[in-house]
Amino acid sequence: MFDKLDVFQNRYEELNRKLSDPSVLSDPAQYASLMKEHSSLTPLVEAYEKLRKAHAAAQEARELLYEGGLDRELHQMAEEELDTAKEECDRLTEEIKILLLPKDPNDEKNVIVEIRGGAGGEEAALFSSVLFRMYTMYAERMGWSVEILNVNETELGGYKEISFMITGSGAYSRLKFESGVHRVQRVPETEAQGRIHTSTATVAVLPEVDDVEIEINPKDLQIDTFRSSGAGGQHINKTSSAIRITHLPTGMVVECQDERSQYKNKDKAMKVLRSRLYEIEQRAQDSAVAEERRSQVGTGDRSERIRTYNYPQGRITDHRIGLTLYRLEDFLNGNLDEVIDALIAKSRAEQLQQAAENA
Repeated sequence: MFDKLDVFQNRYEELNRKLSDPSVLSDPAQYASLMKEHSSLTPLVEAYEKLRKAHAAAQEARELLYEGGLDRELHQMAEEELDTAKEECDRLTEEIKILLLPKDPNDEKNVIVEIRGGAGGEEAALFSSVLFRMYTMYAERMGWSVEILNVNETELGGYKEISFMITGSGAYSRLKFESGVHRVQRVPETEAQGRIHTSTATVAVLPEVDDVEIEINPKDLQIDTFRSSGAGGQHINKTSSAIRITHLPTGMVVECQDERSQYKNKDKAMKVLRSRLYEIEQRAQDSAVAEERRSQVGTGDRSERIRTYNYPQGRITDHRIGLTLYRLEDFLNGNLDEVIDALIAKSRAEQLQQAAENA
C-alpha cells in the first residue's frame, strides 16, 4: 500500500510546485484544473501522513518493549501507546481504502430531479408534492439552491410531474441514490371513509451535463412554442413563451414553461434534454449500470419500490438496506442524512468487496 500511496504523495508535491509557478498562475484554466486535482488529493495525502506517523509511533513502542529494562509503569505506558497506535493504523488504513476507491465523475455536479406521480391518481400527485417539499427542505439545509424547470399541477395542488434543478457542491453524490419508486401508505385527503391507500411516485436524479459533454445536432431537434398553462397571471397565459423540444432520433420530449421568457425556457429545457441523453449514453456504455438503473426507476407500479413512507406508523423504510426509522415527519422535513449516509456506506462496502475480489 505504501508504494501506491507514495505515488499520490509525489504527485501532490508536484502540484504544490506547479501551483506556485508564475506561468500557471497566469493561466486561469490550467490553474483551476490543477487546483481541482490538488483538492481531490488533499484528504488522501493527509490521511497517509497520519498513517505514517501512527506506524512510526507503533514501531517506537515496539522497540521500547523489545529492549526491556522498563519498570512496570513505563512498560504499561508503552503497551498502551502500542495499542493506541495500532488502532489508529487500522482506522486510517480503512479510511485510505475508501479514499482510493474510484470516484463517480458526476459526484460534484448539480442535479436535475424529476418527480412523477405513479400508481394512485390524485393521491400519487399529492405525494409527489410532498417529495418535492422534502427535497427542497433538504437542499436548504445543505445550503443548495433550487430552481423549478417545469411543473404540471393538479387541481388539488399535487404534481403530475415536476422537474427542478438543485445547485450545490456534491449535490449528485448525496442525491443519486434517491432514484427509484417511492411508496406512500396513508389516508388520502380525498378518502371520506378513512381507509389507508397505497400510492407511488417515481424519482429520477440526473447529473447536470455541460454542452461539451453531450453534442446535440440542431437538426435533430423540433422546437415548438405554446401558451403556458396554470397560474401565472395574464402575461404567461397570453404569450407563447412555453417551449417543447422533441429530440427526433430518440423521440424524447422535454417541456419548460416556468419562465415568462421563451429563451430562458429553451435554455432550461436544453439542460434537461442534455442530462437525459447523457444518462442514455451512460447506460449504453455500462450494461450493469443500465440494469441497476432500470430496477431503481421501474414503472411506478405499487410493488416496485425503494422506500416506503407509512403515515399511520410514522415510519420510513428503505428496502435496499433494510433500514427502518420511526421519525417520518422529521424525515419529510428534509432530515435525510441518516438514510443517505447509510446508502453511501453500503455502496462503499460493495466497492471495497469488489476491489478485494479483483485484487
